Amino acid sequence: MIQLHDVTLTYSLHPAVHHLSGSFASGELTAITGPNGAGKSTLLKGIMGELPLATGTLTWGGIARREVAYLPQTVAFDRTFPMTVADTVLLGGWHWSGGFGAVTEALAERARAALALVKLEGFEGRNLEALSAGQFQRVLFARLILREARVILLDEPFAAIDERTTRVLQGLIRRWREEGRTVIAVLHDLEQIREHFPQTLLLAREKIAWGDTAAVLSADNLRRARDMAERWDDRAPICAREDAHARGAA
Repeated sequence: MIQLHDVTLTYSLHPAVHHLSGSFASGELTAITGPNGAGKSTLLKGIMGELPLATGTLTWGGIARREVAYLPQTVAFDRTFPMTVADTVLLGGWHWSGGFGAVTEALAERARAALALVKLEGFEGRNLEALSAGQFQRVLFARLILREARVILLDEPFAAIDERTTRVLQGLIRRWREEGRTVIAVLHDLEQIREHFPQTLLLAREKIAWGDTAAVLSADNLRRARDMAERWDDRAPICAREDAHARGAA
């Protein structure tokens, strides 16, 4: 579905993701993992178009951008703003209601059903600031449900949340797979990946391995990823190909 060919993503010409080629399988759960600073979150930003490609191409295989949902690791959301759980979830339906469209009873019912799926029945009227970190993450997943996206990108969706919330969200992700949706998630917990994600991209700025999780997360591949991380300095060297590309564009 999503195909990358020779994709490089840079910050001031220093590569964060370096000449990456491969494809994310349609209707599959794929984890992106690797050492800290490996370019995992950067890759999601590149896929979403938030960071321009320094080199290479990315194709969507007929998927429209409105069919893609993205939950960043750090959500820019002021939880002190006086907004209820129901209002937050309903933001996921703006593609259906429009920016100034009225909330129909059908849409409101879908929002209640989404909250039920994440085990937050009866939370509709609560303010966001009254929620725990895990409850707030479940609200954001309920908002994703309303999007009805074909492709869902998640950046560290289980970070700093309780075990119960993790189980609830893992169950929702399995449901998305059963519905034929494509889920791509940045994760660090290798046991979690082995248990729930059949496909994995192991990244250390460059691709270490990409494919079946059991094969990708081999001891040899993990060692190679660690070795590459240990050789990093604070700023990866400028790649000559990107530098030449930039001079040509200028």
